[in-house]
Amino acid sequence: MPDPSAVDDAVAVFTDLREEGRELDALVGQLPVPDWARPTPAPGWTVAHQIAHLHWTDRASLLSLTDATAFGGMVEEALKSPDSFVDDGAREGAALPPPELLTRWRDTRDALAQALAAAPPDTRFPWYGPPMKAASMASARLMETWAHGQDVADALGVRRPPTVRLRHVARIGVRARDYAYAVRGLPAPESEFRVELAAPGGAGVWAYGPPGAPQRITGPALDFCLLVTRRAHRTDLDLTATGPDADRWLDIAQAFAGPPGAGREPGAGREAGAGR
Repeated sequence: MPDPSAVDDAVAVFTDLREEGRELDALVGQLPVPDWARPTPAPGWTVAHQIAHLHWTDRASLLSLTDATAFGGMVEEALKSPDSFVDDGAREGAALPPPELLTRWRDTRDALAQALAAAPPDTRFPWYGPPMKAASMASARLMETWAHGQDVADALGVRRPPTVRLRHVARIGVRARDYAYAVRGLPAPESEFRVELAAPGGAGVWAYGPPGAPQRITGPALDFCLLVTRRAHRTDLDLTATGPDADRWLDIAQAFAGPPGAGREPGAGREAGAGR
């Protein structure tokens, strides 16, 4: 029998993923067609590229859950051009008329939400990295929807109020600590870190790691999420590191898989420049 708390957590992330998608949809759903061509902080990517990328990855997630053979075909195609398949997918989708792209993204989002909710909770589904359970896949989709939504918001000059949905992004960022070192060919610290983040809206503190750990990170959850998705430079954020290992981590932290990209430049704040 599934652990009731794990089931509750899964239901929460499925609901939060839907809400994150709806929030981004509200930004782009009524955009005039010319605004889909606005450049975003990701070099070479417009608003249309951002939504096309989310549609592409949502579709990949849906196939992973529902059609392993078709998903395997996507992986084979990616292996043919490992350095460009992400950009290729975004470029192909961005070439569609914006109303058609918007409809495809909405339809795939809805289908993915239904597939995630119906998936056996303990089954691991194939992915480009290690296989994932449905709840983990939903968390990853939420993180990416929020991060690319930040790029869209920045392009449109919109400030989005942070929500408690960021807890999923923060958790991935903390759990991906060692990956940030590995992707750069660096050894990860042996000791655990303590991370204490002030939740949005005064909703308490999200804490990770042993309370007595000498290596510590503190600050607003929003700033931590902007850092680990590389949507803002460390120097523009109110994050404090205690200990040399924690300080080093803030320079390289990332929550997403793949190369880190250039990230945002210092002084760009939260409205310009981003890695993918």
